[in-house]
Amino acid sequence: MYFVAIFFAGAFLCNCIPHLSCGLRGEPFPTPFSKPRGVGDSPPVVNFLWAFVNFLVGISLLLRNPVSVGLNPGFITLGAGVLAMGTHLSIYFGKVRRNKDAG
Repeated sequence: MYFVAIFFAGAFLCNCIPHLSCGLRGEPFPTPFSKPRGVGDSPPVVNFLWAFVNFLVGISLLLRNPVSVGLNPGFITLGAGVLAMGTHLSIYFGKVRRNKDAG
């Protein structure tokens, strides 16, 4: 269960970045609360709040399952969570943006 929690900590922390960035820049960006979900744009404040929730979840998982920085299984698992979520988000939102530009 430790490695599952660490993997998801990385995923939640990675997911916080695009929402936080758009929210702080005042730009709309898709969230699970937009219509259609994950495709339509949500206002910047919704993105900021969604980023904050993702950050809190990621940090709480790390606080309950500490990871030391270095070449160890915990840190590698955290990195795998970041890598998996980052890859998924870049592919998904790339498609969303292409469809918006084409439409």
